[in-house]
Amino acid sequence: MSEQSSQTPRMRVRELLPNLHLGDFPTGPLNSLTDVPGVKVNTLELDSADGTVNTGITSILPRENWSKEACYAGTFSFNGSGELTGAHMINETGLLFSPIVLTGTLEIGAAHQGIFKYAIKTLDSKKGKVDWLMLPVVAETCEAYLHDCTSFSVKPEYVVSSLESANTCTVREGNTGGGTGMICHRFKGGTGSSSRVIPRGDGKENQKGYTIAALVQANYGKMKDLRIGGVPIGRILCAESERDEARKEALEELAREKDHKDGSIIVILATDAPLHPLQLQRIAKRATVGLARVGGHGHNVSGDIFLAFSTGNSIPNIDVLGPRKGPTTVSIEVIDDSTIDNLFDATADVTEEAIYNALCMAETMTGYLGRKVEALPLDRVKEIMAKFEVSVEDLVK
Repeated sequence: MSEQSSQTPRMRVRELLPNLHLGDFPTGPLNSLTDVPGVKVNTLELDSADGTVNTGITSILPRENWSKEACYAGTFSFNGSGELTGAHMINETGLLFSPIVLTGTLEIGAAHQGIFKYAIKTLDSKKGKVDWLMLPVVAETCEAYLHDCTSFSVKPEYVVSSLESANTCTVREGNTGGGTGMICHRFKGGTGSSSRVIPRGDGKENQKGYTIAALVQANYGKMKDLRIGGVPIGRILCAESERDEARKEALEELAREKDHKDGSIIVILATDAPLHPLQLQRIAKRATVGLARVGGHGHNVSGDIFLAFSTGNSIPNIDVLGPRKGPTTVSIEVIDDSTIDNLFDATADVTEEAIYNALCMAETMTGYLGRKVEALPLDRVKEIMAKFEVSVEDLVK
């Protein structure tokens, strides 16, 4: 059950800290995963009046015609104590031709079945026959501290409904979707998103630049490791908590539960830049840079798994092609490797900002067994960051 914990309303990090440097490239219009043309997202929350249920579903459609036109894709596991179903197929073929669902650890089965049910409904499959190939892509992080995982609250029909409701609006952040019950750096975590537009380098100034965007489900980290723009916010807030007996006791209880299972983060990266699968694996790796800036270390029992896909090429699904007598070509366009660095930089930037947005938008939650996790105190963060604000111009003599 979410609750407002401060007089300061929840807001995205750019609104809270307008002078914070978040890279050299402009955001897309929504600063969201849905800035990538064709990408649709929906977040669905499930809760109960007694606070025992706090889970949900984040649904992503990579493109409108996802079943017939695959996207090139690549994955990277920074630390693999987590799950991304369908990853073997992606790594084998370099293709994504499934919706993506993010949810809680014990809800993977329902999400997997829900994608199949949605596909059967959407693709007009004949009763008793499935004549197409698809392996559902489902990723998870564990919300066991704030949610009764044994309730198995996510049902396949909820996943179908969520996928049917996917849209191009700004991704709802904080205690939303699969991030509903998640905890990040010992504060309430959840869902966050961000985007960047990278200018083209081919001289076609009249054409829009390439967009790259991230959506995170943040459920990792210790308070002392949290940094914002390089400022050790977490160490300061941790020291202040030590002087408040009530907060200290609550954090000690949370630490006892979380220290043996640090948590996880799923990062989904989307772009319309025409990248091939190996380049997308390299893009996925760069999410690690953004995570490290905020304070993620990839601990032993953390599931830090990243997936990147591109809508820049339309690759016919094998079922669309049908049988072929021999090797058959398909024409694609790809970015020159020697010009890819700006996309690498922007990947780190959108991952970093998406995590900040998850923290800044999340609200305090009292959940399973009456456990309470406070939201990041935005008013205090703003006060601390103001003391560190020195512009480059002020330092240059």
